[in-house]
Amino acid sequence: MQSDYLQSAIRQFEYYKLLGEKTLAQLPDDALFWQYNAESNSIAILVKHLWGNMLSRWTDFLTTDGEKSWRDREGEFATDIQSRAELLQKWDEGWRALLNTLQSLREEDLSKTIYIRNQGHTVLEAINRQLAHYPYHIGQLVFLGKMLAQNWTSLSIPRGESGQYNAQKFAQPKRKEHFTDGYLKSDQPIDQNGSTTESTL
Repeated sequence: MQSDYLQSAIRQFEYYKLLGEKTLAQLPDDALFWQYNAESNSIAILVKHLWGNMLSRWTDFLTTDGEKSWRDREGEFATDIQSRAELLQKWDEGWRALLNTLQSLREEDLSKTIYIRNQGHTVLEAINRQLAHYPYHIGQLVFLGKMLAQNWTSLSIPRGESGQYNAQKFAQPKRKEHFTDGYLKSDQPIDQNGSTTESTL
């Protein structure tokens, strides 16, 4: 049986995956490849880096070093993705590697030792490391998306609506639930504007 920690971590990753997808859905194709300057990352580069890291870290997670010999980290920052379809293929492949691995883990795995560049981590520490790393880049992706979208739909509580949002929440009884329970649902597809339901970022 999976522990509460694993279930919570999975939902946190799914939440940031959703924020990224809601951003990508709001952007025209050319915005995915825009760079402020040669030293800056485009959204496509961020996606490619996440993809490369995810495949390396989560393939054979319990049995091999997380920095695979076949990973080309430097190549992840090359501007060679050619289309939205290629970008989304890499996005999906990376997240699939991550989520499939997390869903296969059990509570007794959390204290096992795995290695990243020969540096030992418990499985729990390795999950936490990536749970900090990936949202860092998703935040960059969202920031770029907000600048580049023609009509941006907020992924958080819209300005001016905090009071109303809090009133709705405090009108409900105290209860134990994960904060993602209200909107990480399979019956809420992302529409063309990147919207599903409320967000609490």
